[in-house]
Amino acid sequence: MEINTGDTAWVLASAALVLFMTPGLALFYGGMVRSKNILAMLMQNFFCMGLVSVIWAALTYSLAFHGTGKYLGDLDLAWMRDVATTQPTGFALTIPPLAFLAFQLMFAIITPALITGAIADRMKWLGWVLFLALWAILVYAPVAHWVFSPAGWLFKRGALDFAGGTVVHVNAGIAALAAVLVLGKRKGWPHHPMPPHSLPFTLLGAGILWFGWYGFNAGSALAGNALAAQALVNTHMAAAAAMLGWLIVERLKSGHATTLGAASGLVAGLVAITPCAGFVAGMAPIYIGLIAGALCYLAVSLKFRFGYDDSLDVVGVHLVGGIVGSLLLGLFADVSINEFGRDGVFLDGGWGLFGDQLVAVGATIVYSFVVTFAIVFVLDKVIPGGIRVTEEDEETGLDQTQHAETGYAFERV
Repeated sequence: MEINTGDTAWVLASAALVLFMTPGLALFYGGMVRSKNILAMLMQNFFCMGLVSVIWAALTYSLAFHGTGKYLGDLDLAWMRDVATTQPTGFALTIPPLAFLAFQLMFAIITPALITGAIADRMKWLGWVLFLALWAILVYAPVAHWVFSPAGWLFKRGALDFAGGTVVHVNAGIAALAAVLVLGKRKGWPHHPMPPHSLPFTLLGAGILWFGWYGFNAGSALAGNALAAQALVNTHMAAAAAMLGWLIVERLKSGHATTLGAASGLVAGLVAITPCAGFVAGMAPIYIGLIAGALCYLAVSLKFRFGYDDSLDVVGVHLVGGIVGSLLLGLFADVSINEFGRDGVFLDGGWGLFGDQLVAVGATIVYSFVVTFAIVFVLDKVIPGGIRVTEEDEETGLDQTQHAETGYAFERV
């Protein structure tokens, strides 16, 4: 197929926007941890841009997007062999294959980075490095193949995921839950308060995420066309509505509308619209955002009820938001917006799509939870002293104990 320069320019710009989301996520999370752990949080996120990129080039791009296997691709494109001239299996792109490789790489980077918010303050650096490598290969690549590749079994079944509701958010959210169940609670949680040390950082990170998400969702059209415009508008409206939904429920429940709530709410809306962005229109993204904002606020409290220490609410925002968006797509999808989609329940499409969305969500949850739990459990046994830092190191902070640095110098230097 002939290469379209406008489509290529848009996808390359979108890839850059999605990469920018990872530093944004680092600031979003970094502001919420205690000051003694900010560099460790930033480092975990930035390191994803290094290690995941090399693994993508060597192995996981080929496993995710080349080959006709239902459950996993092949290694024909491993080590960047012929990637500049070989189309990903089943795609008819108007952009160079390298542009597609770069765009999808940015998704592979930010997905495990999301997990860092749940494990904050207590995982050894070596543990994170080994976990990241194994998770990128054993979890991300297979799930991406199932959902994004036309050869994947969930894609063939008819499940829809425009930009990663299952592949990115449900996948990372349930993996975060599995990881914290093995790691255990932070010292003092939930009896000792652990407030964010810099909410301005968190708001700045949320703004960068909102900005970058235009590339995340609208870039997934893989062309500079009307569908990209629709996805961009949907993304914005869902984030705006979810911020309102979160703050309304927060104000009713606690008596205050907080800046942390505004940041968390807009991210919940961005998460929920991700699978839907190229399949819905009109007021649907606003309804999806309002529902996601309210439900994710309520879901955050589940960690106190069930006793799992999800430090920065990855489960409540990304897992629940991803599930909400993926299932609501089964209700609001409109094939007139995207000929490759299907009509949902509200467009007289019946319950078929909703059922396929449920299967996709369920399969992702089961696979990602089991494999992630196994990875963390095994690493905890093979790493000397376990995957978690000692109580003394946790008390001192990960910045000093894992990286020999300090985020803030309060004395004259």
